[in-house]
Amino acid sequence: MKMEVKDKYDLIIVGGGAAGFTAAYEASHNGLSVLVVEKGRNTGGSGEYIEGAFAVDSYLQKQHDVKLTKEDVLSEELNYSHYRADTQVWKEYIDASAGIIKWLKDLGVEYLDVAPLGSGYRTWHLFKGLGKSVIHDVLEPKAKKQGTDVITSTAVTKVNLSSNGQVESVNIENLADHSTKTVNTMAVVLATGGYLNNKELIKNETHYNVDQLIPVNSEKNTGDGLQLAWKVGAQKYAMGTAMLFGGYLKDHTKPGYVYRYSELNGAADQQSLLWVNENGDRFVNEEVVDNFALAGNALFTQGKVFTILDQSTIDHLTNEKLYKPMGTWDYHDTKLPHLKEEMQKAFDEGAPYLTKANSINELANKVNLSNLKKTVDRYNKLAHSGKDVDFGKKVDFMIPVENGPFYAIELGIGAFCTMGGLKTDTKHNVIDQNGKPITGLYAAGNDAAGMLIGDTYGPNMPGTEAGFVFYSAKHVADVIYQQIED
Repeated sequence: MKMEVKDKYDLIIVGGGAAGFTAAYEASHNGLSVLVVEKGRNTGGSGEYIEGAFAVDSYLQKQHDVKLTKEDVLSEELNYSHYRADTQVWKEYIDASAGIIKWLKDLGVEYLDVAPLGSGYRTWHLFKGLGKSVIHDVLEPKAKKQGTDVITSTAVTKVNLSSNGQVESVNIENLADHSTKTVNTMAVVLATGGYLNNKELIKNETHYNVDQLIPVNSEKNTGDGLQLAWKVGAQKYAMGTAMLFGGYLKDHTKPGYVYRYSELNGAADQQSLLWVNENGDRFVNEEVVDNFALAGNALFTQGKVFTILDQSTIDHLTNEKLYKPMGTWDYHDTKLPHLKEEMQKAFDEGAPYLTKANSINELANKVNLSNLKKTVDRYNKLAHSGKDVDFGKKVDFMIPVENGPFYAIELGIGAFCTMGGLKTDTKHNVIDQNGKPITGLYAAGNDAAGMLIGDTYGPNMPGTEAGFVFYSAKHVADVIYQQIED
């Protein structure tokens, strides 16, 4: 089957997600010929799940009189990363962030509000319809209208450099019939979303336990862009960090995204209920959920993790109210009206993560938690005393576990994306082993986001990764246009 692509484009973008179509829109708007190559059958990718984007001093923040300066944010992020983040990349990103929010609005993107997340600052500009709407209702159709060509079920298998080390073409393969073609180009943008779904890279390049890690994304982020770049001499840089978001129902029989808005998942992960490890011991102040990346780190210190709760807690969450709000979920600040239904369905399906018993001793035996009875007795005593002298959790969240039946919910650690793999400069050039740009090769979004982080994503400024997706992709398109014009 002949692939419907031209022989040459000014720009080829690898990946048809949020970063890919941001770059495609801006580049085609500037008059460049653009090809987007997407390996999946459908465009969109993990960017469809983006809830909101970071900015400082945006028009929405001004409406809410948010007091947050660019200087404060830069200092906070550099300190959060222990100065492993790139100061100049952060500075330019912060300076441009409010303009990106306005730019998207002018294109037709609608916002619900600007909000904090957990204990973080009010920097999260929430999209109406999530990233799915931003991509499919705004960026993708506008890019196509401007002449961008898009092919799906097609992989870029190689980036070809000229004798002087400059990008000159890519090899592409139709994944249906395995036909191939070489397409000439002056520039390639890698926007493939990182490597969260590549178990070998996770195992070899990170400290995360693959059995515990649960990707909650499009399942297509296998490090394609990184490996294309490494093969032409790019540095392997800032590997090892994923955007963790705390506990997640441990069910390897289903894709992680099916539980993204599960009320049972929310109860187990975000209500600061009792957590125990594989021995049945408590191990952390469960209020750590207020920073979901730190919660993920804490959970990874244990071999297994379970949320322990009783029927009174189930009844309270179903019929009365949440113990604490849960971000942008549909039942924000209300209750979990479908919690019992979800639990019954899980039992009917034989869900591997959910166990029920009539006593704590029975529950401990079923899940093999030798110290559970001792832990629950201690926890209940502290709850009734009004002070958690063991871990310092606020008394509001010291919910006793004493009215059966009793439940154990096994948690893995959810993650949305990885960040890093390539070193880039402020113009998003991919940097080689000698610290020099590979001429014509660029990266945007998750593939380049190692420049923003240390060893932990920062929900203290929610939306920073998503905001960087849009910023880096728009900016790189402008950079490429300027270089071609020059």
